[in-house]
Amino acid sequence: MDFYSILGVAPGASASDIKRAYRRLARRHHPGLNPGDPESEALFQQISEAYETLVDPERRRHYDAAGLCTAQIGGASLEFTGFDFTAVVHGPEAATFSELFADALHPAPRIDRARQETGADLHVAISLSFEAAFHGAERQVAVTRQVACAACEGAGEVMTAGGSCPKCRGAGQVRWARRHMVFTRACAACAGSGREKQRGCSSCAGQGRAVRSEPITVRIPAGVRDGARLRVAEQGHAGRFGGRTGDLYVDIQVRPHSVIRREGDDLHIAVPVAISEAALGSRIEVPFIDGQVQIRIPPGTQAGRRIRVSGRGAPTAAGDRGDLWVEVRLALPESLDERSKELLKEFARINDGDVRRGLHETFKAEY
Repeated sequence: MDFYSILGVAPGASASDIKRAYRRLARRHHPGLNPGDPESEALFQQISEAYETLVDPERRRHYDAAGLCTAQIGGASLEFTGFDFTAVVHGPEAATFSELFADALHPAPRIDRARQETGADLHVAISLSFEAAFHGAERQVAVTRQVACAACEGAGEVMTAGGSCPKCRGAGQVRWARRHMVFTRACAACAGSGREKQRGCSSCAGQGRAVRSEPITVRIPAGVRDGARLRVAEQGHAGRFGGRTGDLYVDIQVRPHSVIRREGDDLHIAVPVAISEAALGSRIEVPFIDGQVQIRIPPGTQAGRRIRVSGRGAPTAAGDRGDLWVEVRLALPESLDERSKELLKEFARINDGDVRRGLHETFKAEY
């Protein structure tokens, strides 16, 4: 193992030069600064061994006398015998030993100039009548959003004239040498593509997006509830550099109905019923949001009774419907003629029972 090569110093380097080289390399390859990197850990061990050997005069004399010049890197042996690593190499492909050593262990990563970013979501609110929410509807909302730039197709960059990268001459790799050793790596100027460096798009200032206002049709399903939120996929802001477009979220506000009340998927309505209809029983038709509803009033129906009509409530996402609940409210005539009064008096004489008898009995039982 060539300790001088590992530290990047000449064989005649002073103790202070060795210490400076060790501190520089230790700051770069210390395991605490490179967690999970086995190459850095192994190299740091070699650097430490080289420093402990060369900084001690006695151990250094024994090492120099042995004339070792082999470096173990990642379990493989690289023989440097016969190469002069301290010689100066001129020209564009020349490199210092520290550059060569670092690049051999840590190849330069490709430069990602098109890191994709997901676009932001948009939020709007729509107010609907009770009927529109019951039947479902289509509404158009005007939104101002960022879309992919047409000039650069969302890339944020456009290719310059010429095509080939001038740094690597279209090869996608650059070479550099240290005497008899030649190394290659991906060209940083073109990220290994071999194409000439791109320039920012002037239409979108390199952002890859442009602002546009447009109407978007929102399909509202039947039976949607107040406070529901609908998602319209990929109608938000466009992502940067080809990233996914955000979504449009529509908050639904349903205005209340004058006579119909909704609880879950069930609907509730109060219906006036005549005394004769409640007493004798009857079938009545009630106007409803989706047509007439026939309701059977049993004989002797009391005020406040609720009658269930299955399957006439609000539509659900499963394709069925909730129930309709009809509350009976007894309706008295606002004015009576003489004949009506006589009939009611006769009705009272025939049915002279106390209608509040049950209430009296309840209080007697309590006290």
